[in-house]
Amino acid sequence: MTERTVLVPPTRREQMSLEEQEFYRDYCVRDGIEDWDVLDEEKWSAYRRLESFRRIVAWWRGEGWRGYHNYIGTPIMYPGCSNETVDAVLSSPDVQRTIYEIAQQRARMLLACVRDGKVSPEYVKTYLQDPSVDEDPYVDPLRVSAAQPLDRYLGDAKRPDGVSLTQNFYTQMRLRLERELTRKAKKVVEVSAARMDSMTFLRAFGASVNEMLVTMYNYGTHVRMDQVLELRRIAQEAAAKKQSIVFLPCHKSHIDYLVLSWILFRIGLAVPHIAAGDNLDMPVVGTILRKGGAFFIRRSFQGDTLYPVVMKEYIMNLLAQGYNMEMFIEGTRSRTGKLLPPKYGILKYMMTALRENRTSDILLCPVSLQYDSVIEAESYVDELLGKPKQSESLYGLVTGGSAILQLKMGRIDVRFKKPWSMREFLDQEEKLRVGAPSNELDMQVLKSLGYQVLSDINSISVIMPAAMVGTVILTMRGRGIGRSALIHGFTHLRERIIHKGYEVANFGLQSIPEIVDRALSHMKALIIEHKNLLEVTIEPVKMFELSFYRNQIMHIFVHEALVCAAIYTRVKLGGPTPMQCISYEDLYTNCSFISKVLRDEFVYETTPLETNIQRSVQQMLDNHVLELSQNDGPGSATFEDWRAGRALLGISEQERRNGRETFDMYLFLIWPYVECYWLAAVTLLSLAPQAREARPGTSPNAVEQPYADSPGMEHVRRLPWFLYKDLLPCTQKIGNTLYRQGELSYYEAINSATLANAFSRMEQMDMLLIRKTEEKKPARLVTLHPNWVPHVEYIQQLAPNEESAYVPDLPEDQALVGRLVTYFNQLVAFRREGKDRRNQSGSSKIFEHVFTGGPNIVHWDNLDLRKLGGESLPHL
Repeated sequence: MTERTVLVPPTRREQMSLEEQEFYRDYCVRDGIEDWDVLDEEKWSAYRRLESFRRIVAWWRGEGWRGYHNYIGTPIMYPGCSNETVDAVLSSPDVQRTIYEIAQQRARMLLACVRDGKVSPEYVKTYLQDPSVDEDPYVDPLRVSAAQPLDRYLGDAKRPDGVSLTQNFYTQMRLRLERELTRKAKKVVEVSAARMDSMTFLRAFGASVNEMLVTMYNYGTHVRMDQVLELRRIAQEAAAKKQSIVFLPCHKSHIDYLVLSWILFRIGLAVPHIAAGDNLDMPVVGTILRKGGAFFIRRSFQGDTLYPVVMKEYIMNLLAQGYNMEMFIEGTRSRTGKLLPPKYGILKYMMTALRENRTSDILLCPVSLQYDSVIEAESYVDELLGKPKQSESLYGLVTGGSAILQLKMGRIDVRFKKPWSMREFLDQEEKLRVGAPSNELDMQVLKSLGYQVLSDINSISVIMPAAMVGTVILTMRGRGIGRSALIHGFTHLRERIIHKGYEVANFGLQSIPEIVDRALSHMKALIIEHKNLLEVTIEPVKMFELSFYRNQIMHIFVHEALVCAAIYTRVKLGGPTPMQCISYEDLYTNCSFISKVLRDEFVYETTPLETNIQRSVQQMLDNHVLELSQNDGPGSATFEDWRAGRALLGISEQERRNGRETFDMYLFLIWPYVECYWLAAVTLLSLAPQAREARPGTSPNAVEQPYADSPGMEHVRRLPWFLYKDLLPCTQKIGNTLYRQGELSYYEAINSATLANAFSRMEQMDMLLIRKTEEKKPARLVTLHPNWVPHVEYIQQLAPNEESAYVPDLPEDQALVGRLVTYFNQLVAFRREGKDRRNQSGSSKIFEHVFTGGPNIVHWDNLDLRKLGGESLPHL
């Protein structure tokens, strides 16, 4: 009898490399785990005193991975580490050259004040004071005392032979200025630089962060093991080449700093130098963060010539030494839940470091951090509703922190994109843009780089249960939703997300009802659960907070939402089903318009719009959300028939029988943004009070006599100017009024972040003109571009289908027309049907509120506008 050989498959550990096996052993990772909770143990418990005591001793003694002995990366955390960087910055050629040039320029300016070998003490004092300020010193002529001989200012300095008194005075003043600038440069870098000098502190800091996170996020902080192993492998290669890995996380909370640094500590990578805003440089807290790797940088460099040069050199020196870095690509925390447009300041320094060969390469690692609950959610709502942002303070952290630590906030999921070469990316982008001017090329490349990082963050983001529950609740019709309907909607949404290739948070063996209930338990302050009804019913009470979670999935369905919004412009008109269908050409035109309007709100895929539309339509055809029909009546049609103009696209019969569940969900995702941009556009009427005062058929921008007939005055327009800072709160007040009166569907439409984006987009489109006053602290003024100022016409003289608006104070036979009216009427076509808005810009009551609630005029001014124009948008 022959003996059979049984082949036993290798275990996961046997398939690992030696380095991976050592990592599993040294960092206490369980075999076979894919979703790893990196938090050490459960929080301290009175019932586990001995276990907790042992853990504290292990941290104090630096046992195992807690000792942080074999981390991967450039050496850090040794005495004098940060001083080496500070000295290198101060002695760098760029900083020394800048100091010399500033001192030379200021000394020459002072020399110009010398008359007959004399100069007033006020001039000397003023010109030597704060020499790095980027503006000419001002000396009040009424306070200038009698001029004194130059040798009085030279002290004991001896004049070299053959050197005139004036030349010696210039030299000594320049040297004095150089010393002052050197002192200031040293202060800048010492105040800003990270102080990563103590391994003992780092271990204590790690232990504290561990206990804080395990207390707040009771379901742990999770990473994927395959990403961790890949990151460690690449980090080893980068360390051998002395290359930096720059981690680029999204920014949702102040604790993002702590979470990412803790994870890198836990997996054995060199903790990064973190670019942080100087608003966090508070007493005590700033020192702790600085020792943990934070370096502080101002949000604005305006008015200081030396500061940006010193900070640029500091960052480039970190890259040259191969230190890991962390910077938030969005620049600030997102208050809305979705990614903000990228900021390019530090990216530009990184690009310069590569071009100057300060380092062979920089590896970029986009990182996604997703939370079940964000600790700042309530303060975000206050800020979005227009309340002033509370400045960070030690008192606020202490008083708020004690309450936060008592919360049970679910879990955190962190994902790492495979690091990629910045040098290779820049080379590829520059090849695609051969022939572009240098400055324009740099901006195009940086923009492409920034949005690639955002796209990578979106692609790896884990969709949390709270985000899906919030989305289902906010994409329903009606006041509340039953528990069974919520579970059904959650299941349906989860399937759509997975089908699109995105990851949903892994909760092991928990059933979907259990996951939904767990998510609801973390949202108790945002909803009301009515349990005394025939079925448990969930009613939303805090729409703003819920929208934060809904916006976290917006990037997944943005193209489907655009397509459905374009189709809705036909559905909204009503009538028989064929009349609610749309041609390929009209769909493309509508999608092109609304996608351009909302360009700064979303991160679109890098493929062309037409490709994105076709892909989204095909997916919805496959999922029976949409269907194609022949132009001349019933009958099936192909996608090619539709593209060729022989067929129409509309909502499928199956989707209609399902109550337009999927179609409406996509609409509910995008409607709040459409509503917000419509509100911003309508409010712009308040910037054109002259529009209502002009006679029909005349320009509302004509200059007053006697200037109108003067040569060259045909290019001049008389415009009212307003304070830009007043525009946003006035728009919010108008929006709040319209919402309370039923003219605005979504309260979220008055949030300050989206309105600010809307006005920024309108500035890009040359709808708004912005300039600064000439005061010492200049204010921003805004006015409506003359090309966009409406004018009055008789109704009977309007062209067929010409857009118009009926506003108060105009006779019944007159209306406003023009590009602005056309623009907000185009947006009306996409708005959710409701009170008085099936297919019109709105009632005259809306415009009465707009003109009444708009900002006050600062002054009128004549402006020469030889070059008019702006970004064009397709018409519907």
